[in-house]
Amino acid sequence: MLENIIAYFDTIPSLHRALILAGGITFFWLIEGVIPLFGFQYNKWKHASINIFFTITTIVINFAFALLIVKSSDWAVTNKFGLLQLTEMPLWVFMIGGLLVLDLIGAWFIHFIEHKFKWMWKFHMVHHADTHVDTTTANRHHPGESVFRAVFTTIGVVLCGAPMWLVMMYQSISAVLSQFNHANIRLPLWMDKAISWVIVSPDMHKVHHHYVRPQTDSNYGNIFSIWDRLFGTFNYTPVEQLRYGLDVLDDSTDENLSYQLKIPFDRSVKTDY
Repeated sequence: MLENIIAYFDTIPSLHRALILAGGITFFWLIEGVIPLFGFQYNKWKHASINIFFTITTIVINFAFALLIVKSSDWAVTNKFGLLQLTEMPLWVFMIGGLLVLDLIGAWFIHFIEHKFKWMWKFHMVHHADTHVDTTTANRHHPGESVFRAVFTTIGVVLCGAPMWLVMMYQSISAVLSQFNHANIRLPLWMDKAISWVIVSPDMHKVHHHYVRPQTDSNYGNIFSIWDRLFGTFNYTPVEQLRYGLDVLDDSTDENLSYQLKIPFDRSVKTDY
C-alpha cells in the first residue's frame, strides 16, 4: 500500500497536482457555507478574486523553482546528503521523518523568520492583511514572499535529503492542510483541540491571524503542530476573541490589489519592529 502511494507521488502528473489544489479550495469553500466559523458580511467572490490572483503568482513562482528543486533532490539522493540519507530506516519512518523536516524548514522556520525581519515581514503583511480569512487565504502570498518560501523549500529538500516523491507528497499535503486550517469552518471544540495535538487545526491557525501581538507572533505551523509546541510559540486564544487584519493597516485596503502589491515598498506602511 505504502509503495503504491510512493509510486504515485513519484510520477504525479501536473494535472493531478492542479486538481488537488483546485479540489481542496472547492471542497472547503462548500463546507464554509455549511458550518461557518464567522458569518462574514462580504462578497465572497470579490474577496476570493484577489486571493486567487496571489495563488496564481505563487504557482508561477513555484514552477520557476521546480527545476532547481528537482536538481537539488537528485543531488542530495545521489550523494547521500541530508538527514534521511544518514542511515537505513523503515519506509514509514523515512516518510514521516521527511515530512516533519520539510515542514519544519520549508514552512515553520521561514514563517517564523518572516515575523522577525522587518523587510521580510512587509512582504508577509499581505497575507495578514486579509480581514475575512477563509480557505482562499491559504495562498495569499505576495510574489516576494513566494520566492522566500520556494528558497526555503529548496534548502529543506537538501538538508533533508528528500527524494522527489517525498517532495511531491509534502507539497500536496501542505497545500490541502493550509486550505483546511485557513477555512472559515467551525469544528466542535473538542475535535479542533484533539486535531491540534497532531496537525494545525482551523482554530489554532486562526489565532495567528489576530490583528495584534502576541497572537500574531504565534502558531506558525502549517502541517504539524509539534513545532509550535516544541519551540514555545503555541498560543491558545478562543476564536470568539479574534479579529482579523493588522493594527498598522487600514482594513478597507485588504481587497485593493495595487495597494497590497506595494505594501513591501511603501515607507508609509508602519511596522512595530
